[in-house]
Amino acid sequence: MHTISENKIPKINQVSDLLTDIASELMTSGAHTMRIIQNISRIAERFGYYIDLSVFQLSIMMTITNKEDQTQRMTIIKKTKPLLLNFTFVSNLSSLSWDTYDKNLPYDEVKKRFKEIISQKRMSRWVVLFLVACANAAFCALFKGDLYAIALVFTGTAAGFFLRQEMVKKHMNHLVVFTSSAFVASLLSGMGYAFNLGNTPEIALASSVLYLIPGVPLINSILDIIEGHILTGTARLVNATSLIVCIAIGLFSAMLILGLEKL
Repeated sequence: MHTISENKIPKINQVSDLLTDIASELMTSGAHTMRIIQNISRIAERFGYYIDLSVFQLSIMMTITNKEDQTQRMTIIKKTKPLLLNFTFVSNLSSLSWDTYDKNLPYDEVKKRFKEIISQKRMSRWVVLFLVACANAAFCALFKGDLYAIALVFTGTAAGFFLRQEMVKKHMNHLVVFTSSAFVASLLSGMGYAFNLGNTPEIALASSVLYLIPGVPLINSILDIIEGHILTGTARLVNATSLIVCIAIGLFSAMLILGLEKL
């Protein structure tokens, strides 16, 4: 166990603000609950505090206590930002927690490195759009779609993902975002039916919405439930299920317009 001299212990409000900021960033970037708790506890241990952390879908509640003087205690609640997956952030923040613990990094250094991590420039939205469209088109090819189907899926995915990016920028409800994106992607990908393009229009339509499947929330929900964080896991599972329902509504609406009763 690491020890720290009294004159080097940062103030409890400083540590609490930093730890809740890191926890919020981990939650937003796609970390599961146990990983968040372990990383935050590791940093708190280094500074001479221990914590009780509760992670929820929309907020984080933390009680931090000074190990040397347990009358020094603070509870802080911080609202989390909408989910914006970034596993580079998760990896870098986990590494920061280990460096803080193993190398006895001072508070100012930890805060500086945290700000450097979260200020890293994200990948260009246009690069992400192109790669997502390519990935979904590859799914179509994997399911034996022909060239027409692959081209339609690429076009539909690009249009749907662009719409999603624009709606997210305007802070629109994520359920509306998923429904609209699924509708646009499946409608364009289903043009093979409308214009008799290719021999596998059903594969194009079926694979058009795969880019929207909320894989990370589903995986995190199962991990949380297995690890005993039932409330958070259930909330994540309900949210992921809601997104899947929205995808189905968007796909079904496009099928109605195309005059299709089934794939």
